[in-house]
Amino acid sequence: MAHDHCHCKDYSRSELMRQAAAQAGKGLPAIETGMPIPAGTGLSRRTFLSRSAGLALAVYGATRLPLSAFETGIAHADTPPKVLVSIFFDGGIDSLNVLAPINDSTYQTLRPTIALQSGLGFSEDSSLFWNSSAASLRTLHGEDKVTVFPAIGYTSPNQSHFTSRHYYEIGEVQVGANTGWLGRYIEQVGADNNPLQGVSLSNELSPSLATPSKPVAAVESVTDYDLWSWAGGDPVEANMFNSLGKIGGLPSDSPAMTQARRAIGQTEQLREQLSGFSDFTSPVASLYPKNTELSDQLSGLAAMLGAGLPVQVATMSAVGGYDTHEDEATTLSSNLQGTCDAVLAFQRDLEARGLDDRVLVEMWSEFGRRPEENGGGTDHGAGGLAFVVGKHAGGTMIGGFPGLSTLDPQDNLLHTSDFRSMYCTLLESWLGVDAGPIIPGADSLPRYSTLID
Repeated sequence: MAHDHCHCKDYSRSELMRQAAAQAGKGLPAIETGMPIPAGTGLSRRTFLSRSAGLALAVYGATRLPLSAFETGIAHADTPPKVLVSIFFDGGIDSLNVLAPINDSTYQTLRPTIALQSGLGFSEDSSLFWNSSAASLRTLHGEDKVTVFPAIGYTSPNQSHFTSRHYYEIGEVQVGANTGWLGRYIEQVGADNNPLQGVSLSNELSPSLATPSKPVAAVESVTDYDLWSWAGGDPVEANMFNSLGKIGGLPSDSPAMTQARRAIGQTEQLREQLSGFSDFTSPVASLYPKNTELSDQLSGLAAMLGAGLPVQVATMSAVGGYDTHEDEATTLSSNLQGTCDAVLAFQRDLEARGLDDRVLVEMWSEFGRRPEENGGGTDHGAGGLAFVVGKHAGGTMIGGFPGLSTLDPQDNLLHTSDFRSMYCTLLESWLGVDAGPIIPGADSLPRYSTLID
């Protein structure tokens, strides 16, 4: 089954720019007037070599990552770290049709064709109902494993996909940062020789994971890892890869060259340790939805953690797209169910492996949709939706639902929680670091005591 995106024009342009900028070897395209530079791509040729991108260039070269054990020295830290998994609802998910105020006459009036007519009860607020396609998430919420933000956002919301997503990626509400909030976390706690400490399960690096200097990885799949070459086969290819490994240990008087050589050496080290491992099994394989990238990514991530791979942060996108300007009823239902079913399976996988104490999932989007429908769909709005999922999620609702009787000046849903406060709480209460050096203005932001149990 296809999982469609319903793109608007500026979103398509920004995505093309983002993808081109994030792929190694293609250079940086021109930035459209008024658009922020994606975190991790605002680098000149000089800074690309001399600052952080040497390692990034190397790990971009690997498009697939297999699943099996690392060698003992790399696989097992003395104390297994807490893990945060970030899942992005790409395009701006419609919060009002995920947790819907079905019995509100204003909701029904504003949405004559796409308003939900029935749903599943939401224990935190009797006026809201889960979309039946989110039944798996409701199951976890009933087990106190989901914290819900029904109207998350920020003051003076920007309704551009590109800009609002940029804010969420960098953890502040002004344009300019070239590192992501999760990348700055890795910069604080990470190592110089562990590209898997931050894994973007995509063919491009998630801007949220862009770091100043620590290595992170962008890999498309969790199977069939290898590096491609023109050599065509052994013995030439084997000798070539062996030479790459040796290059990594050569000294240099140039910091930029030292970093580039280290990157090459680490890439070959990963190839040696991971090549040949292409299969993994899940104890709950039947629970994962079939034929979705998210299922493959989450089941693979569970196996990676089970094998002791030193992952601390992982990012990926939800099933399909959520820029539902048209045909929302069909598109949202299909993509939402695929995503929620995969997250439930991932949680059961972690539980079966005894890893559920270590992992939380954060699910987010760049904004919500307008309360009033527009031709079978919805345009860009403000107050959006976020979830934190896992054994140690607080299992509550944060911020509350603002209702439809009072909207913002653009007739959009008001926000009742701030995404930066969510980040600060995750950093401090889950990951155990001070949010101050990572989130600008953290000292003035509230913390959500019920987010983490």
